[in-house]
Amino acid sequence: MMTAIATEPGRQASPARKARIGGVCWLLCFLTSLFPLIVSSRLVIPRDAATTAANLLANEGLFRLGTAALLLSTAFYVGATLFVYEVLKPANRSISLLAAFFSLVGCAVGALSCIFDLAPFILLKGTPYLAAFTTEQLQGVSYAILALRVQANDTGLFFFGLHCLGVGYLVLRSTFMPPVIGALMLFAGLGWLTFLFPPVAHGLAPFNLLPGGIGELSLSLWLIIKGVRAESWHAQALAAG
Repeated sequence: MMTAIATEPGRQASPARKARIGGVCWLLCFLTSLFPLIVSSRLVIPRDAATTAANLLANEGLFRLGTAALLLSTAFYVGATLFVYEVLKPANRSISLLAAFFSLVGCAVGALSCIFDLAPFILLKGTPYLAAFTTEQLQGVSYAILALRVQANDTGLFFFGLHCLGVGYLVLRSTFMPPVIGALMLFAGLGWLTFLFPPVAHGLAPFNLLPGGIGELSLSLWLIIKGVRAESWHAQALAAG
């Protein structure tokens, strides 16, 4: 009974309202993901474990705030995933569900990878049971853990690429959104798929990142400003049964 009551407002929400909520969540995900990138670029110095360790210890609060922002960004992406699934369901329910599944896997990987952000402070803050290791060894292990976190995040981006491909395909199949948004999302998905091979992806940066930024930002703004054509949405939903 309580489940039915809890889900009833979602069933009654108009497709335009769902689209706008999904767009807001996606835009907030995009915006909140920028801060962790800036923090990481300032504190984590490529191939320099000693400087990176010193930066982390001197800016622990800032680094932890970046981790919190990344988790918040992930939460917004979960919200965007669920609402966009509802919006695009009339185009093809199965593919919309599959795309949402890929997105949630990516979100889970991204969220779990944040655990690695805690390890450097355990290793670098003079914990007594680590006294057998030299400072250089602990710095090296801390840097390796951060590198592992980047690789885990790259895996999450690959799953987000699959999600974007699914969303792009569904937009192209839909009768209630412009095809150009679908095409941009397909290009976004292809860009994120390069992260299946991190050396290739990082070698292509920033050119493989631009399609993702343009496609996802275009989709979120369209959903917020224009939403969906309600009559076409209901007609396609009725036709899909």
